[in-house]
Amino acid sequence: FYRNFFTKRTKELKPAVHSAPGWKLFGKVPPKENLQKDSKIIQQDEISASVASVSTLNLLNTGEYEARTGKMCKPAPHTMRRRNFEFEPLSTTALILEDRPSNLPAKSVEEALRHRQEYDEMVAEAKKREIKEAHRRKKIMKERFKQEENIASAMVIWVNEILPNWENMRSTRRVRELWWQGLPPSVRGKVWSLAVGNELNITPELYEIFLSRAKERWKTFGGTGAENDTEDAGVSVADREASLELIKLDISRTFPSLYIFQKGGPYHDLLHSVLGAYTCYRPDVGYVQGMSFIAAVLILNLEEADAFIAFANLLNKPCQLAFFRVDHSMMLKYFAAFEVFFEENLPKLFHHFKSYNLTPDIYLIDWIFTLYSKSLPLDLACRVWDVFCRDGEEFLFRTGLGILRLYEDILLQMDFIHIAQFLTKLPEDITSEKLFACITSIQMQNSNKKWAQVFASLMKDSKEGDKNHSPALKS
Repeated sequence: FYRNFFTKRTKELKPAVHSAPGWKLFGKVPPKENLQKDSKIIQQDEISASVASVSTLNLLNTGEYEARTGKMCKPAPHTMRRRNFEFEPLSTTALILEDRPSNLPAKSVEEALRHRQEYDEMVAEAKKREIKEAHRRKKIMKERFKQEENIASAMVIWVNEILPNWENMRSTRRVRELWWQGLPPSVRGKVWSLAVGNELNITPELYEIFLSRAKERWKTFGGTGAENDTEDAGVSVADREASLELIKLDISRTFPSLYIFQKGGPYHDLLHSVLGAYTCYRPDVGYVQGMSFIAAVLILNLEEADAFIAFANLLNKPCQLAFFRVDHSMMLKYFAAFEVFFEENLPKLFHHFKSYNLTPDIYLIDWIFTLYSKSLPLDLACRVWDVFCRDGEEFLFRTGLGILRLYEDILLQMDFIHIAQFLTKLPEDITSEKLFACITSIQMQNSNKKWAQVFASLMKDSKEGDKNHSPALKS
């Protein structure tokens, strides 16, 4: 039976090595002798190394089979070798369609059919995922092309029609609607400068003067002559030094994912200069954490001197001045006005926050200090800035209410700690379409009073009235 079943090439086989147990299924690593013998057989069978190296790990090797059965086995005759593949396996999942080596029992019909079905299901699922991903990419590209076309057409209108006739067209309905859709990046800086204005009458020459003064003070602080500096506007040299030193620490925290404002980055020195010059220009304000984000956004859209002019005028607005000078009385009035419209637009969420005594200062301060440039993705923050330059401080608080409306359902399920954590670090997948749809739904009107009227009435209230309107004072 042995002679009839096998060919006469049995003499070519090397005797099995019985001194080493070899490897079993999911067992030991095979001895070097067995590995070499297997590789030769695989090469003779003309099977690729990538397929063989995986398949042999799941099968008994020849030596183990011989040791168990006591029979000598040999490779299949040359004429029975499988030369042509219907496909070339690209991964281990394709191995389920491969026949077992000749020295092992063949698959049953049921097993072969089951493997074929499993493979077909895997291929169908992979194709389904690939088609779905292709449709998603196509949709994204289509939206991107549409957006680029809209930006290009809007840029032509801004450059040729609006900017040359700024004073006459800035308040027209057409321009305001176009403004709401977002400014083209190429004209964004110019429109911001015109919208913010220059009430302080700062010139580029004045910027150079304060920049030189800042550089001199940095050199002085680096030496031993800080005591020779005089006090300016009631601010001591020690306070000024601390403020200037804080700039160095804060710059490295400004948009860290961009790597352009950190040490060695292309905008590091520029941001340092603008902030240092402002600290010397407004010693009564000095440098406050959060300013670096505002200056950085302006630097990305304007030239150095223009960025400083816009920065100084922007921080001179009533809302920004109140926050950066930490005017608690004014800040409480802003919080109180915000809560009036919070209760008007989102009563359910408002009472949920009240139940936890969660006051606006917990989340609004960070949003207002950085004008949302730290809390939102940069492109979305720039679009918020677009409308902020158009509508003023009112839009900052309207944006805050839009964020609360966007995540209202989530926030209603959270307690104090989780709400504070969530609003401090907003999700990164927030999109401008969703946010601005929520902002649009916010009505900045209470009892036929708009934001400016509500805030003006709060300004006239007594201190006792402030306590009744703003729970933030109790915190």
